[in-house]
Amino acid sequence: MGFETEFNSICKFKSDQELYELLEYGRGKMVKEGFRVFPTGQKVIAYTPENQAIAIVRITASIAEINFQDKEVTQVELELVRKLTEEESRMQTALAYEMFFGERE
Repeated sequence: MGFETEFNSICKFKSDQELYELLEYGRGKMVKEGFRVFPTGQKVIAYTPENQAIAIVRITASIAEINFQDKEVTQVELELVRKLTEEESRMQTALAYEMFFGERE
């Protein structure tokens, strides 16, 4: 049992519903498999499930636990700082592919 650290500049959603709640209500959460460390208070770039940069968010809480299905999960609570402009989104997405996601298909 160990903790996996996340990149300090990226927050990728796996669920469209989690992303929708963040953008619609200004607050949201996402659940990640395994124990992970997210730096509370830090601002990061949020990405859609399709790897598109979409917003700047602040991590307000990170809770690692073993759920009722006996799986290690980390819940991350987020606050929307602001949506990215089209140009910012394009640039951040291009940088993320180069640094984190690998080559585009």
